[in-house]
Amino acid sequence: MGWLNGRARQRLALCLGLLLLVSLGLGLAIAGHPGATHALGSATGTAPDTQAPAPLPRPVASITPADGKPLNPTKPVVVHVENGTASAVTAKDAKTGDPVDGTLASDGTSWTSKGQLAYGSTYAVSVDMVDPAGAPVHQDLSASTLKPSTLAYPSFIPPPNQQTVGVGQPIVVRFNHPVHNRVAAQNALSVTSSPAQTGSWYWLSDTEVHYRPRTYWTAGSTITLKANMFGVDLGNGIYGETDRTETVHVHDAWVAKADGATEQMQIFDNGALVKTMPISLGSPGFPSHVGPHVITDKQPTIIMDSCTYGVCQGQPGYYKEQVDLDLRISNDGEFVHSAPWSVGSQGGANVSHGCVNLSPANAQWFFDHFGIGDVVEITNSGGPQLPLDDTFGDWELTWAQWQKGTAT
Repeated sequence: MGWLNGRARQRLALCLGLLLLVSLGLGLAIAGHPGATHALGSATGTAPDTQAPAPLPRPVASITPADGKPLNPTKPVVVHVENGTASAVTAKDAKTGDPVDGTLASDGTSWTSKGQLAYGSTYAVSVDMVDPAGAPVHQDLSASTLKPSTLAYPSFIPPPNQQTVGVGQPIVVRFNHPVHNRVAAQNALSVTSSPAQTGSWYWLSDTEVHYRPRTYWTAGSTITLKANMFGVDLGNGIYGETDRTETVHVHDAWVAKADGATEQMQIFDNGALVKTMPISLGSPGFPSHVGPHVITDKQPTIIMDSCTYGVCQGQPGYYKEQVDLDLRISNDGEFVHSAPWSVGSQGGANVSHGCVNLSPANAQWFFDHFGIGDVVEITNSGGPQLPLDDTFGDWELTWAQWQKGTAT
């Protein structure tokens, strides 16, 4: 290029440089185009790497509650399924093999047992599942129920063989072990009556609770007691042993009013005065308790022994003899009964050891018409009030006083 002058050579170099840049850019563009062959060099393009699809998550079953915490047997076993669905779930008592019924949810993600479980038991649970692709998966689980240190049984008064009672009969639940959580126990107890009547519970001790209405039961009432005690934590490792239900019927309202001032006893049937009898109450040395008494037992004949309340043979006032037509009205040895030996004093003087003495004829009439739960109200005897805890001293308290005995 000697023939070019300096300025021409500069222009030529600049043009060649621009041409080279354009060529390189065109080659890169072609090389970057999908499927194109590199314009420069002999290497050809390669296909991008392909990755295998991630594996599907495996179905997993679990039980509520988790971490091996024992179930209260009143609660169901619940199986949960994640990353799939359950096709079948079976459960059985691991020791006895007894099956446990349950319901599988329509979407297959849960199963819930039905019915009551047992204390201190382990249940084997078998779960068949399928993953989202339809592949089967099996899993075995187990669930255990709590084991109480002691079970408390609720017994009832009146008992099952005494289903018809008088208007004064309290409803009583007695436990064979102490109740440390009275609120829990009382929440598990219920009394309903027809016709409806306002009532309340009163705790006499850690093992005994009574229920009574504001006033005597309405004649003809039907009373239902329910003790849903199974699974109830009564405190200190004690749980309710079982559920129980009882229905009691109230007959006519028989109320006797024995007045120590007049030495007469008036008999009322559903509020109507039907008979008046001369009586003899407790002597000044052995006065009858005042207040409403409830008949708790009825026997045609018993042996009365004063030693049962501390007056024994050789002491003044001791006696032991057969007495007929007996209706117990307190646990302190007070009865309404036949007393042929005191007929001359009946209607004129109080000479008994605390009982209501009647002539044989009047005692027979009274025995034929009165029974468990009927009421004998004693006034003007000169004695102390019947103690609340003397079997059924429930009616000695006013309604306001009674309501203070509830746990809730």
